[in-house]
Amino acid sequence: MSRAEGAAGAAGKPAAEAVREEVVREGAVREGAAREGAVRPGAEGPARTDAARSPLWTFGILRSEFVTTLRRWRTLALLGVLAAVPVLIGIAVRIETADGSPAGAGGGAGGPAFLSQVTNNGLFLVFAALAATLPVFLPMAVGVIAGDAVAGEAGAGTLRYLLVAPAGRTRLLLAKYAATLGFCLVATLVVAASALAVGALLFPVGDVTTISGTTIGFGEGLVRAGVVAVFVAVSLTGFAALGLFISTLTNSGIAAMAATVGVLITVQIVDTIPQLSGVHPYLFPHYWLSFADLLREPVYWDELLKNLELQALYAAVFGSAAWARFTTKDITA
Repeated sequence: MSRAEGAAGAAGKPAAEAVREEVVREGAVREGAAREGAVRPGAEGPARTDAARSPLWTFGILRSEFVTTLRRWRTLALLGVLAAVPVLIGIAVRIETADGSPAGAGGGAGGPAFLSQVTNNGLFLVFAALAATLPVFLPMAVGVIAGDAVAGEAGAGTLRYLLVAPAGRTRLLLAKYAATLGFCLVATLVVAASALAVGALLFPVGDVTTISGTTIGFGEGLVRAGVVAVFVAVSLTGFAALGLFISTLTNSGIAAMAATVGVLITVQIVDTIPQLSGVHPYLFPHYWLSFADLLREPVYWDELLKNLELQALYAAVFGSAAWARFTTKDITA
């Protein structure tokens, strides 16, 4: 039996995760990873070698974190739920409009944005699905991944062994944030791809009528759908940094995930209270639905740029806070 298989059997983890831990923690194994006590700042293990500083080593950490994140059953379940949302929306619209009535209550007055246009062009199901999942489903999935990034390792007792390998705290934290951002993009593309497939299957597709009333070709509309999906993924970067910061505050993955989702719900509620309109422009989800401006001709950039600036600010502030916390705390698990 190989060392990776033995690790999988001993820890009760899938073989894929055991292999990943075998590769990333090879330095820890060689140095006697089962040492006692806490790992303190500046005492992560053996001195860094030239190989540890090389770009290939950094790429290996990034690849390991990203692959491990995507291979977890929890992640696959989240992606499955996200993929199912456009299917449910498409089937509901198809059933509702079977008698020729318009989609949405009152001819499109209800439901997510772009819902009334789905019956005329299945491509609009991509925009409707993103508008439906962005306020809740997508950020909740990101909150689970970000909240578990550091706290989950600590709770499983593997974090200090990761730090024994010559990776360094900063590089490890960046790798986990990059893996979370990768999940943001994958999750958004899963929603968009599912919606595109269902829309093309259930409804006609063709030239796209923009919000401004002009018509663009299907090819350009498809490109804009891809740009919208990427923009939605970028819109989640600030929240991902917030979740990563929360993950550094506790050794319980469940507590970190619950706290991250709790912050999301609280901020979403605050963003809907008119009496608190003065703080709305500073809340990370306030401009999330501004992606609709990408479907105007010409594109309205005002709120799009505000959203990007706000996400960059949140990423910088909470990313720095996560780094300050993670690089100065004692790792006891």
